[in-house]
Amino acid sequence: MVGILQDKDRIFTNLYGFHDWRLEGARARGVWNGVAEMTGISPEWVCDQIKASGLRGRGGAGFATGLKWTFMPKQESERPHYLVVNADESEPGTCKDREILRFDPHRLIEGCLVASYAIRAHDCFIYIRGEYVREREHLEAALTEAREARLIGAGNIHGWDCDIRVTHGGGAYICGDEMALLESLEGKKGQPRLKPPFPAGSGVYGCPTTVNNVESIAVAPEILRRGAEWFASFGRPKNTGTKLMSASGHVNRPCVVEEVMSIPMRQLIDEHFGGVRGGWGNLKAVIPGGSSVRLIPAEEAEVALMDFDDLAARKSGLGTAAMIVMDKDCDIVAAIARLSYFYKHESCGQCTPCREGTGWMWRIMERMVTGEADPKEIDMLLDVASQVEGHTICGLGDAAAWPIQGLFRHFRPEIEARIANYRARRANTPGASLIAAE
Repeated sequence: MVGILQDKDRIFTNLYGFHDWRLEGARARGVWNGVAEMTGISPEWVCDQIKASGLRGRGGAGFATGLKWTFMPKQESERPHYLVVNADESEPGTCKDREILRFDPHRLIEGCLVASYAIRAHDCFIYIRGEYVREREHLEAALTEAREARLIGAGNIHGWDCDIRVTHGGGAYICGDEMALLESLEGKKGQPRLKPPFPAGSGVYGCPTTVNNVESIAVAPEILRRGAEWFASFGRPKNTGTKLMSASGHVNRPCVVEEVMSIPMRQLIDEHFGGVRGGWGNLKAVIPGGSSVRLIPAEEAEVALMDFDDLAARKSGLGTAAMIVMDKDCDIVAAIARLSYFYKHESCGQCTPCREGTGWMWRIMERMVTGEADPKEIDMLLDVASQVEGHTICGLGDAAAWPIQGLFRHFRPEIEARIANYRARRANTPGASLIAAE
């Protein structure tokens, strides 16, 4: 058997679009089954089941989903409650949520209804990445089917009125941050808000709001159907359940798969993604969870587990479990420099450390690529990264700093050698002594 997860335990059974994604096909795969029973018990029961399952947010932060739902007020009032689904999947290397939106949209819609019931919300917004055109078409078509079948909306057959609407972003990576997303959803400039207040107290239009990732919402009904114990039986303690994982870069078969948490990284790469290009011995480094976490070298990738705690212990992170695999032919310095440019470009400019620091880091990284940098600039760059990390309103500053920190933690000698080689070449060129004298 390839991997660990058996077919009978898969939640996303149409991940590759082999089956009908519309309502009839979704119902044949068990979607919408038993939802009336779920919404007929109590919101507290739903939250307790999700907490017992150990589900942690699948958008990257890994916060306990059931606990997050309990932060919402326990009583309805004149201030409506809102559920916001973060489908603004803009992280480089990450492409898991789009498969749900394209090929299993009813599973997400079903999850929206159940999660809305759990937090006592009658309105749900799905904020989708603007570039996801086909995904939005499928999602809106599925919403139309669900309304016509009275599965959602006012007076639906499940007994919990819930209106679900789709809105799309304008291509800003910063709107993947939940607070910037809320600002954009209200029609304002997509810049993060200060916390507190947190969304559960003051979110969309100043009302109690819960923001969750697409995958976190989509798995909730299946957890309730099969039982929290079933979901918690996969993975290590505090890292339970199944998870969509992907690989891009230098693997033979880049794709998205559903696997158990805590699967060994090497097993995942070899059995699901066809192995590293040129064999495992040709592996140089892996960024485990989208571009915003620190890379780990090949020797650590060989023994690493794909879960929150193991990768955190390696000074990296699971993130979105979207691996970027780099072999020994990859110019790893140029790759990280390209990520530095991305974060510099996507900074909203609200925080001075991020607005100024991301530009400094990118410019120094460009000199590192060619070897033109001064050796002293290595420590200067790491100092700038530490000044950006943890000193911004949202996590973009951390996301910009961590890839650079991971690069120098594991490959500093390679960069120092590149600078030395550049200087040695310059010393043998006409006029080098004049340049040195300047």
